[in-house]
Amino acid sequence: MGKIILRLDRVMADRKMSLNELSEKVGVSNVNLSKIKTGKISAVRFSTLAAICRVLKCQPGDILEYDPDAPDEPEE
Repeated sequence: MGKIILRLDRVMADRKMSLNELSEKVGVSNVNLSKIKTGKISAVRFSTLAAICRVLKCQPGDILEYDPDAPDEPEE
């Protein structure tokens, strides 16, 4: 069925930016950014995504990827 995969960790590594630094610049808690980074979320506010893209100088497509072959994971 496919799913969206978050690649924030890869973009952060490319930019050599820590979670703490990104958190300070974006204005989002470390905990929430960590959840985005690890893909443990089901939604992201557009304003948060826009702030992350502004700070990392990237496009949303650099962070979000659609994998049509990935199986759905059961919700906890």
